[in-house]
Amino acid sequence: MSARPRQTTPAAGKAAAMRTCIATGQTRPRADLLRFVRDPDGRVVFDFKSDLPGRGAWIVPERAAIERAVAGNAFARAFKAPVKVAPDLADDVARRLRAAALSALSLGRKAGVATSGFGKVSDLIAAGDARALIFAAQAAADGKRKLIGRARKAADVEPEMVDFFASDELSLAFSRPNVIHAAMKGHPLTDKFLRLARLARACAAAGRA
Repeated sequence: MSARPRQTTPAAGKAAAMRTCIATGQTRPRADLLRFVRDPDGRVVFDFKSDLPGRGAWIVPERAAIERAVAGNAFARAFKAPVKVAPDLADDVARRLRAAALSALSLGRKAGVATSGFGKVSDLIAAGDARALIFAAQAAADGKRKLIGRARKAADVEPEMVDFFASDELSLAFSRPNVIHAAMKGHPLTDKFLRLARLARACAAAGRA
């Protein structure tokens, strides 16, 4: 009996579709690119969820690529129409990605997926459950080194590390003051946070991330 062809859901097929970056010419899956649209007033808008109507322009998630598209009039060529592009578009993208990552972290905390505090992070590591280690930018090198060392011994796969959010930002996400060390278990919210954090870092201004 012949095997049935593998069916792909519309959502999966849409995510896997390839698009070309208007700034670099690189071709990647849609899920690995940032989408921009032209609104009715001609303004270029970052389509954070990739669900706004209309023709999309795609850019690799790198600050330099966004800046190149702005400076090189790439959006007008992509949309085949005059556009209004804010000179700080890259900053707006970075701000929104940063806020979205912190929102995912906050949801993780509410869902019991994320924890904070040196002791609680150590316990999560000891249980072999740490998927992500999060350190405030102000974290002391010694504390980071201890937790990273324990994580390497406790699990077969080393947790991914995020260390560019300020303590104030992490404190808001956890609704408690002076958050310096945090961690997340393996969970879809953790995957979402890590993806958004990578994008935010890639799009941040020099010295901001």
